[in-house]
Amino acid sequence: MEQQLDHAAVRAAARRVAGTIRPAAVVPAAEGVWYALEYLQHTGSFKARGAHNFLAAHREAGALPAAGVTIASGGNAGLACAWAARAHGVPATVFLPVNAPRVKVERLRGYGADVRLVGDRYAEALAACREFAAGSGALSSHAYDHPLVAAGAGTLLEEVRAALPGLDTVVVAVGGGGLFAGVATAARAHGVRVVAAEPEHCRALNAALEAGRPVDVPVSSVAADSLGATRVSADALAAARAGNATSVLVPDEAITAARRALWEEHRIAVEAGAATALAALRTAERPLGERVAVVLCGANTDPADLREPAEARTA
Repeated sequence: MEQQLDHAAVRAAARRVAGTIRPAAVVPAAEGVWYALEYLQHTGSFKARGAHNFLAAHREAGALPAAGVTIASGGNAGLACAWAARAHGVPATVFLPVNAPRVKVERLRGYGADVRLVGDRYAEALAACREFAAGSGALSSHAYDHPLVAAGAGTLLEEVRAALPGLDTVVVAVGGGGLFAGVATAARAHGVRVVAAEPEHCRALNAALEAGRPVDVPVSSVAADSLGATRVSADALAAARAGNATSVLVPDEAITAARRALWEEHRIAVEAGAATALAALRTAERPLGERVAVVLCGANTDPADLREPAEARTA
């Protein structure tokens, strides 16, 4: 299927996901700042939007095979793919390294996925996934680098605007760039500015902007589990160069502090990747806008390190 990422693609995605995904809740957090609680989405992250749109578009085109869909991802994208496949009544085959955390494997199986453990590294699982797709006829999906996946993620911006009239700025965390590309594409159509937040040492988009093309970057951050893409998508780079986006880098210390603040002030437990968006707002040298929405994009995390010691709770 030939696809391109534009506002028409986001509108089409909004039609496809309506009634299936959970509309984003938008709540006030501080003066001029609102939180988009996308961590409440099915599977615990925004990825459900893109996964559902990807499969729904292929079904519309008569291109959704009986062999189902396959992906190499033990993270949020794998969970979303398995969830969407179950919703569409087709098999999902998910490839992971053999050392993948058991909790992820069990959760994927809970969504009905056929989990294949291959190799010690993600690259080996990815190679096996591609071989499986070629031999079985299963539809090969990607965690972020596909126009349909990005367009699905972009539906979030439309919901935030509906809930927050007058929105002028939205802050999103960036890993491989699927969420950013979709949101920035929709935002540009409405004159909304986008702040692309990345950890200082997971800067695939920032580095691509410097180089003028997607380039490989080293990955090292407390948020690497969800934002640790080594290369940003071409669609994300194009969206960042379209004029309504700003790239911001934040240190790990600010990410950890933002994640802790969300818990202490609101009892919100999110991934470090989601907290990266808030960290960008908290460390900004100047106001980002008059009506700013911060996207809290995922909550597939262990909240144990956020809990107060027992002696503190009883003091």
